[in-house]
Amino acid sequence: QVQLVESGGGLVQAGTSLRLSCTVSGRLFSLFAVGWFRQAPGKERELVGTLSWTGATTTYADSVKGRFTISRDNAKSTVYLQMNGLKPEDTAVYYCARGRAEYGLGNTESEYGYWGQGTQVTVSS
Repeated sequence: QVQLVESGGGLVQAGTSLRLSCTVSGRLFSLFAVGWFRQAPGKERELVGTLSWTGATTTYADSVKGRFTISRDNAKSTVYLQMNGLKPEDTAVYYCARGRAEYGLGNTESEYGYWGQGTQVTVSS
């Protein structure tokens, strides 16, 4: 059974940094794409950043390019989201996700079949 557990959210001031972590249970973590998504109040869930199973392909939302970085540690079955230069508009519940199928690029939401419970990030101005 695949389970994802996020951590690292919180309340921070604008301009500061935060790192989210997500530990993924289940076999063969290294063979699956991983991603971070977020949902702000009253808005639809949106892609933040994704990372292919090889780690060679990344995708970022335009709004976070140059500020956020997604990475993975296959030995720890963990995916990270380093968030720098946080803005109030980054406030949302952040979800990590794992691809449904092995060997995926993971650059579209439809490729993901397993989700964490979410962690709240609140950025004050």
